[in-house]
Amino acid sequence: MKSRQPKKHVHRQLDVSFDRRGGLRRRDWLKVAGVSGIGVPGIGWMNQLAGYAPKLRQQNQACILLWMQGGPSQFETFSPQPTNASGGETKAISTAVPGTQIAEHLPQTAKIMDQLCLIRSMQSKEGSHPRATHLMQTGFLPTASVKYPAFGAHVAQQLGDPDAELPDFVTIGRRRGNAGGGFLGVDYDPFKISNPEEIPDNTQLTTTEARYRRRLGLLDQLQSDYEATGGEEEVADQRKLYAKSSRMILSKDMAAFDIQQESSQTRAAYGNSSFGKGCLLARRLVETGVSFVEVSLGNWDTHQDNFNRSKDLCEQMDQPFAQLIRDLQQRDMLERTLVLWMGEFGRTPRSNGRGGRDHFPRAFNVALAGSGVQGGQVIGKTTAGGGDVADDPVKVNDLLRTVCHSLKIDADQENMSAAGRPIRVVDDGQVVEKVFG
Repeated sequence: MKSRQPKKHVHRQLDVSFDRRGGLRRRDWLKVAGVSGIGVPGIGWMNQLAGYAPKLRQQNQACILLWMQGGPSQFETFSPQPTNASGGETKAISTAVPGTQIAEHLPQTAKIMDQLCLIRSMQSKEGSHPRATHLMQTGFLPTASVKYPAFGAHVAQQLGDPDAELPDFVTIGRRRGNAGGGFLGVDYDPFKISNPEEIPDNTQLTTTEARYRRRLGLLDQLQSDYEATGGEEEVADQRKLYAKSSRMILSKDMAAFDIQQESSQTRAAYGNSSFGKGCLLARRLVETGVSFVEVSLGNWDTHQDNFNRSKDLCEQMDQPFAQLIRDLQQRDMLERTLVLWMGEFGRTPRSNGRGGRDHFPRAFNVALAGSGVQGGQVIGKTTAGGGDVADDPVKVNDLLRTVCHSLKIDADQENMSAAGRPIRVVDDGQVVEKVFG
């Protein structure tokens, strides 16, 4: 299993490590400042630091997953078919990319289409919400014997800083599915936020810091008593959680959770929906150094009244999605932040008797932006009517390997499960090279 200690990069006599923002740790600044006086012949400290650039860039990477819970209809989002019976009531509109059209209820997203790479040929074999969600979020089907980590946990493990004061994996909104740290351990469980408008529950001290620390000391004594009677594993996990939580609530970085610190203009640009506020919070967290943030919007499970419900959901999604891309770009963050829009599957080409669309994993959409992704392109297509993939099929693990490539994390890294079995981050699949141009 990979060690959680930060990797060190040794170049002759200089030994330093980087924090989650790609900067030198405070304890290493004196080493750098003193390089010119420690007798490294012919090598200046700037040249030595240049050798660490790949690690610095990697630690600057982050991912924002916009999770469309329930399975969004491709016909009502990114693959309208107004000239086909499958298209139903949904019309198409032009975008910033000539020749590429999307559904009429996404006018703001249409304006930033030049930043998006749209995959119209996603494929999965799972049409059940729990199994399909688990597959899309972990790369594996659920089993009784192995607790697979969510993809966000892998990102946190490889990109996160174990000394960071904020969590490396944060979820915002109601989240279906229970994939978390899995066999990677409680260190990589997500920090869950139900309401992005409020500071997270139980993160503000109700007493003085000194009294709080005394209480932690008393708790540690009580845990030691239980540990001595055979509870070593439970106590170890509990101590990790309390140490991590205490470091967080005492941190000045907690201000990142307060979206009221943004200007009224910025808050208005993201809109008034809970999803919009979640997207704004995601940007603030990534800006502070969080590696993986998931923002959920649901429920796209439109078995009835599909057209009206999809219209309403698109209106909740449209402005925040577009503004998130613009905001990241304006802050020079888009090139190091991957934004991934997806759900667990798509919807059937034919409407049912209730005016809805049912589960359809055979051909659906995913959109990506940032972090090396070439925007303004469409990958794959379906047959007329959207019933099957006709070109460039992309399977779930192909997508996850592509995400790993974008974030510069190792898809083949093996972690040991509780049963002693080594399991790779992504078990198979191929990087979709077209995503990067």
